[in-house]
Amino acid sequence: QVQLKESGGGSVQAGGSLRLDCAASGYTYTGYCMGWFRQAPGKEREGIAHIDFDGDTGYADSVKGRFTISKDDNKNILYLEMNNVKSEDTAVYYCASHRDICSTVVGGRFDYWGQGTQVTVSE
Repeated sequence: QVQLKESGGGSVQAGGSLRLDCAASGYTYTGYCMGWFRQAPGKEREGIAHIDFDGDTGYADSVKGRFTISKDDNKNILYLEMNNVKSEDTAVYYCASHRDICSTVVGGRFDYWGQGTQVTVSE
């Protein structure tokens, strides 16, 4: 059974940094598209970063230049490095996995999801 589990969330001051990890079990990352999403209170879920099987990455404008997505295929861990965080980054962050390359994702629909981890940015 495929499971994704996020960790590393917490409270951080604006301008600070935080790293989120997503550990996968039940399959290997190889050949999959992985992504990070977030949902703030009262807002729709937002896709913020993805990484393809070959390491190609993409970012939402809201996090471009501040966040970095990466993965360790040997350890089956997905990372999100968050720098220069802002109050508007406060949200529950989710990792997700799609059973094919990123170009086949339709409407942000990934196949597997983690339970989420809370990130709170204070001024």
